[in-house]
Parts: sequence; structure tokens; C-alpha cells
Amino acid sequence: MADVTGCTEAASPMVSDVEAVKPCPQAKRKWVLVVAILSSALGFIDGSVVTIAVPAIRDGLSASFGEIQWVMNGYLLFLAAFILPAGALGDRFGQRDVIVIGLIVFVLMSILCGLAQTPGQLIAARAAKGMAAALIVPGSMALIAKNFPASERGAAIGLWSGASALTTALGPVIGGLILQLGGEEAWRLIFFLNLPLGGLAVLIALKMIPRDPGRQGASIDYGGGVLSALGLGTLAYALTAISEGTGTSSAVMLIGVFAVMFILFLVVEARRKDPMLPLGLFRSRGFSGVNAMTFLLYLALGGMLFYAPITLIEMHGLGEGVVALTFLPFTAVLALASRWTGGLADRVGLRAPLAFGAVLAGISFLAMGYAVLEGSFYGGVLPAMALLGVGMGFAIPPLGAAVMASVPEERIGIASGVNNTVSRVSQLVAIGGLGLVAALSYRAALPGAPPGLGFAEALPGAEKMAVVRAMGQGFFALTLVSMLLAFLSAAIAWFTQPGGKPVFRP
Repeated sequence: MADVTGCTEAASPMVSDVEAVKPCPQAKRKWVLVVAILSSALGFIDGSVVTIAVPAIRDGLSASFGEIQWVMNGYLLFLAAFILPAGALGDRFGQRDVIVIGLIVFVLMSILCGLAQTPGQLIAARAAKGMAAALIVPGSMALIAKNFPASERGAAIGLWSGASALTTALGPVIGGLILQLGGEEAWRLIFFLNLPLGGLAVLIALKMIPRDPGRQGASIDYGGGVLSALGLGTLAYALTAISEGTGTSSAVMLIGVFAVMFILFLVVEARRKDPMLPLGLFRSRGFSGVNAMTFLLYLALGGMLFYAPITLIEMHGLGEGVVALTFLPFTAVLALASRWTGGLADRVGLRAPLAFGAVLAGISFLAMGYAVLEGSFYGGVLPAMALLGVGMGFAIPPLGAAVMASVPEERIGIASGVNNTVSRVSQLVAIGGLGLVAALSYRAALPGAPPGLGFAEALPGAEKMAVVRAMGQGFFALTLVSMLLAFLSAAIAWFTQPGGKPVFRP
């Protein structure tokens, strides 16, 4: 097949093994970066702002703890389930058009989220937004991979990581201030923060990135998509039910159902000629290692970032505007560190920055747990979040480079899609799984706590200090598990990734 030149197949996570893709001309690359940054920023802003708004949403819609978990899980479930099928859609119908459609739907669903009158309406809109995010967010790294020459990819991904973090740094702060100053219904306004970013990304994509016709021969793995969505939905429901303390026996059975669906998914993918998850990629030690590390590190990160704002608001009574400040040192330091470490792997190899970053992240998780337990915000929480920014700043850019270095050139797109799926699935598991850790620790500290209480609600009749201490112990247990997961991910990186040599060569 003839080479594809320019931006025509830039962001497709599904690229044929026999099809070579040349980088975009130099003048086009800056616009590819802008669209990639804006697209990824949408996902980051949406996740962090909604996390801060959880208590306000719960009160405004009279939602249960389980419904609040599904506000996040519904988004993550459909995002994880549709990442790989979305790549096939872009391959078949043209990636630019699919990304634009995803951006438009994402913005429309953000409006519906802001207008929701019941928890069910909000969950449904968030789920549809997750499907839209599957069309735009994961493809941002593949967009860079397919339009920058090999010698520039590490630095480009570093710039993308840093600029995305910097772009999203003000989102949670602005959202927190809106919640702090805007009254009981102010949480609705935070969903409208996506409108200007989404609109700008659409305009640039339509004007500056050429339209590609897609490939008529590309197919969509419907069977794999259905099995992955059903399996992940079953797992998310089971973990949420256990963390609520309701239906534990049936939830355990559902975990068994998930295991069966996962095996069936692997069988289907192994037999398909063009699977959404090419199992052959995992024969690469580097690829298997980087995905294992991604799952563990993002599992730890996702749980901590989701439950930290809730705990600070519910346990210590801090305002949303103050809690929003926790994201500022994290994102600002992450932006600065990523810009420098983006090219580091090109010079020293992948092993050292990946392992070092994961170890720093693990230390920051433990520091965060102690800070929240002791009620030290400015002297404990903010420094811990800055340290987390340093750790993730070392780890995130080399993660992307490791994915690209572990597979042949023509498989970079699908490899990027697989790695993004792994990271989203880990965040899905984090909310239910690490929430279960926190809830069990909370109930152990307060044996009289009824099932379903979780750790974010006050125990009726209990003295305030006992409740506060139990909530702190629940969060500390979560951060302790997160630290161990981060350390394990560092060990995996050390033993599976190359070191001491450049990752890419011209």
C-alpha cells in the first residue's frame, strides 16, 4: 500500500502493518500538538473538576455514595470499553472527522451534565461523555507518534505532557472557586468549563488538519467491544457494591462472571484476523512490562486523586476552593518536570526515569496519607502533591516512549490505544477497588458503622472526633496500598525496560 503523507492517518490507533505513515510537514506539527494538547486537557479537566465537586453533587442531587461512584465509573467504563473500537472507527471513516465528532458530543454531554436533575440523568450523560472521550483523548498521543519523526518523539511527548498539565492546572482551581462562591447549584457550572476548550479544538482541527478519507477495508471488532464493555461493567458494579457494603455475596459472583467474560474476550481476540486487542503485542517483554507498570501506577494515582478531595472536604470541612489548590502544585510541577524529562529517555534510556518516578510517586502517596490523617494541609498535603508531580513528571513521558519503543514502527498506533485502555481500566478499578480498601478500614475503626456508609459520610450519633479519625484511617489505608502499587510498578519497570541507551534514533 502506498505511503500516507501529511496528517491523513495521524491519530489513528489502528494502523495497518503494511502501511507506512510519514511525519507531517514541519509547519503542520505545531497544530497537531495544539489539538492533541486540547483534547487531552478536556479529559484531565473533566476528571479533576468533577472529583472536587463530588460532595456538592451528592448534596445537590441527593445521591447515594454508590451513585456518586457511578458518576465517575460510568464515564471511565465507557471510555475504557470504547478506546480500541474508536480507533477502528477512525481507521475506517477518517480520523479527523471522528475526533471532531467526539469533541462535539463531549461538549454537548457536558451541557447535559450541567442540566441534570437526578443522579440517573447525570450518570447517563457522563457515560455518553465517556464514549465521546474514547474518540478524542487516547488518540492524542498517537497523533503525535504518527506525525513526528522518531528522533523528535520523546521531546514532543514531553511537551504534550507538560502543556496538557499546564493547560489543566487552572481548571480545578477555577472550578473550586466557582463551587466556593457560587452557591448550592454552582456545581452545574463546572461542566461548562469544557465548552471553550472543546470549541477551540474543533475549529483548529477543521481548519488546520487535513481531512482523511479512511480505509474501506478496515473492520470493527463488535464482539470484542461488547465483551469488554459487559465485562468491565460487571467488574465496576461488583466493586462498587462491595465498597457500599450491599450485596456482597452477589458481587463476588459477579466478579466470577467478569473472569469468564475476560477469558471469552481473550478467546475472541485470539481468533480474529483483525482484533481490537492484538495479543501478539504482549510477546514483547517491554510492551508487557510497560502496560503492567501503567496499570499499577495509574491504579494508585486514580484512587488517591479521586478520594483525596472528598476526604479533605468531608473530614476536615475544607471549602472546595481551598481543596482545589491541591491540584495546583501537582499539575504545575508535573508540567515543568515533564518538559525536561520528555527528552531524558532519548539520552539515558527508559529504565531509570520510569523506576525513579514511580518510587517518588509511592513516597508521595504515603506522605499524603500522613498529612490528611494529621490534618496538615499547607505543610503536608501541598508538599506531598508537589512531590507527586515530580514523580509523575519523571514517569509519564517515558511511559509513552516505552510504548513506542517496544513495538514495530507500524504498530505504534494500536500499541498506544492498548496502553491508553490499560490506564483507563486501572482508573475504573481504582474507584471501586481502592474505595473498598478505604471503606473496610473505616468500618474497622468504627465497628458500629452500618453497611453502605463508606468513609465519606458521618456516622449518626457518633462523636465527631471518632468519625474524623476513622475517615483519616480509611484514607491512610488507601494511600498505603497506593504506595505499594507504585513500588511494584517501579520494580517492573526496572526489570523489563531498557536502560543506558537512546530510545529513538533518527
